[in-house]
Amino acid sequence: MGEFDVVVIGGGSGGSAVAGRLAESGKTVCLLEAGGRNTGLRVTTPGLFAVPNPGANYMYETVPQMGLNGRTGYQPRGKGLGGSSAINAMVYIRGNRWDYDNWAALGCAGWAYDDVLPHFKQAEHNTRGESEYHGADGPLWVSDQHYANPASLAFVEAAAQLQLPRNDDFNGARQEGFGVFQVTQKDGERWSSSRAYVEPLRGSRNLDIRIGVTVQKLVIEDGRVTGVTYSVGKRTRTVSARGGVVLSAGTFNSPQILMLSGIGPEVHLRENGIQVRIDKPAVGSDLQDHIDYVSSWQSENTQLIGSTFAGKLRMAKALIEHRRKRTGIMTTPYAEAGGFWKVMRDAPAPDIQWHFVPAVLEDHGRTKVKGYGFSLHACVLRPESRGTVRLASRNAENGPSIDPNFLADDRDIATLREGVRMSHRIAGSPALQAFDPRDRHPVDLNDDAQLDEMIRNRADTVYHPVGTCRMGPGDDDVVDPKLRLRGVENLWIADASIMPRIVSGNTNAPSIMIGERCAQFVNEALGR
Repeated sequence: MGEFDVVVIGGGSGGSAVAGRLAESGKTVCLLEAGGRNTGLRVTTPGLFAVPNPGANYMYETVPQMGLNGRTGYQPRGKGLGGSSAINAMVYIRGNRWDYDNWAALGCAGWAYDDVLPHFKQAEHNTRGESEYHGADGPLWVSDQHYANPASLAFVEAAAQLQLPRNDDFNGARQEGFGVFQVTQKDGERWSSSRAYVEPLRGSRNLDIRIGVTVQKLVIEDGRVTGVTYSVGKRTRTVSARGGVVLSAGTFNSPQILMLSGIGPEVHLRENGIQVRIDKPAVGSDLQDHIDYVSSWQSENTQLIGSTFAGKLRMAKALIEHRRKRTGIMTTPYAEAGGFWKVMRDAPAPDIQWHFVPAVLEDHGRTKVKGYGFSLHACVLRPESRGTVRLASRNAENGPSIDPNFLADDRDIATLREGVRMSHRIAGSPALQAFDPRDRHPVDLNDDAQLDEMIRNRADTVYHPVGTCRMGPGDDDVVDPKLRLRGVENLWIADASIMPRIVSGNTNAPSIMIGERCAQFVNEALGR
């Protein structure tokens, strides 16, 4: 079959939601995905996501970052059905009410918190049941953790010892506080967006799933997107869309595909020998990401997750338990607990998020550290620095050039500096001191210059890039509040790239909500 009502590019967090909902509504949908199905044990077993899985991860690198003392950053991105929801830490966070009300204040009508809450609930199957803030009948399972390390519980207690409030629902009435995260798991297994929206429809006549393909460009005729050209190996094919195309390839690849199709900054396109169809400087611009610093401590406490013979044996036994019962340590998201708090007086909402990991983490887990310990992420929730995504070449097989421009704005390092100080205050509380921790990267926390230098030498992303196809009310914005691309008909974008401002938290749940909304917009445009 070469013609469909809708072609969806990318089966990640947003794309799976769009494709599934449109197919359910009776539309014929072709879903194009570069990776595979992502149904193996390395994906479905939560605790195995710490093991590198190149088949499910683009493993991008940034250009050298001046704000990180010339270092290149690591940018893991999901490849395959489920996208980054198949490789992430499964933390279910929506962001803060203020984020969405601010989107509306920026001119994104229909995106205030009260507008988006029903769509979060529509997507959600929360095992706690339905409530004012949660849904219980949606396809995306959200669960309390089956197992939490004693150190993760001690982290929450340590925060409480500093008079920081507990919070057992970061997606409820208030975000502030510290607690154990809920996760996107069902019965102890990872529940990606693909498992929620796509796999239940496998075999449906309405949904044609094509994996292992590389999108070359959009087919544009007389100002309308009519299809997609893609390659499988050395063969090139075109699939037609009667109603339109939804681009959901993610914050890095969605602008790349637009630029390869002639939609983007005119000068940059001409430099790459690409015919300019629409001069749109905002495509690939306004990149925002949560800059993150990981403090870590060594410990001799064997309750922690450790890279020792005994620790590895324990995890091997845990894997056997998980295969038999779907319980135990292998259900861990590693980032088991966390918190949200204001460290700057003028912040309208929490400006730092913490993720506590009951293991020593170095260089995104790529550098193995022997022994036991724990780590504490602190990330800036609303950074002011802005970066870009540009073409590295005209070859769609090559990744784009990614420049987050981390810590270019002094306000970001000022906020992160206070977040790191708070991390050490929490680690210094009696509940965590009981683990007899030893700081792996000691520094004079009262010396701004020393602390800033350590941050610039060690900070990097916490994996939440957004904004490169921003939504807004103006002609200079990439998409309008109905997620339609400005300047061409029959093209929608549904992923984190449309966020006009980054949300105050993890981005998987908001991306799925965006997919839910886009499906609604497409159905309204094409007729249900």
